[in-house]
Parts: sequence; C-alpha cells; structure tokens
Amino acid sequence: MTKSVKPPIWFWAISVLALLWNLFGLYNFYISTFDQVAILETLNQEQRELFESMPLWATVCFGIATISGVVASVGLLARKKWAKPLFIISLITMVAQFINWLFIQNAPEVFPNSYTMPITVFIVGVLLIFFSNKGVQKGWLG
Repeated sequence: MTKSVKPPIWFWAISVLALLWNLFGLYNFYISTFDQVAILETLNQEQRELFESMPLWATVCFGIATISGVVASVGLLARKKWAKPLFIISLITMVAQFINWLFIQNAPEVFPNSYTMPITVFIVGVLLIFFSNKGVQKGWLG
C-alpha cells in the first residue's frame, strides 16, 4: 500500500484553477460545436467560411481535449493519479487541433492574432502535466 500525503493548500488552489480553465475550454467547445449562431454573427464572410470548414476530426480532437482536461482536473481534486494521463491525452489532442487550425486551415491568414490562444493553451497544458506529475511524485495523487 502507498501512503497518502496531504497536499499543500496551493495544490488545491491550482487544482480549482485548472478545473475552471478546463470548464472554460469545454464551454468554448460546446458553443463552437453546438451553438454556433452567436459566433457566426461576429465573423466576416471569409472567417465564417474558415470556421465552417473545420474538419470533423479536428472537432473531435477539440472535444476530446476539453473533456479529458475537465475530467483530469476533477481527478486532481479527487487526488487521483489518473489525472496525469488524461492531461497528456488533452495536450496531444489539443496540439492536433491547433495544427489543423494554424497550419492546415491557415487561420492566421483570416484571423488576426491566431497564435495567442493556442500558445497560451499549450503552455497551460504542459504546466498541468508537470503539476500532476509532481502530485504523483509527492504522493498527493494516488
């Protein structure tokens, strides 16, 4: 049996922030997939065509990335070590989606500042993997 170690207070703060961050991502997935009217109204014709031409596989990757990120964040709060592989799945599927958006669909040609959010999301994703790994190493996650 492994001994469970009580995590510090900042562990809980980061875990709650991770959940809020990933819930925001899940909300964006929901809106962009199932309630597009509000988004499409803000786009010009060229942006709208790009947005509507998102391939199914990229949408599936977006869904997997956000759902696995939310479940992984819940895993942090439940102090489960399975949070780490879910954060890894989230990062891999997120990268696949961003490769499509930035390089296959060439979103930067149509949307200004297209790199800002993907870079931010990638950095947070990597940090959450490191954080969950530290939780496993310190015995906070079991």
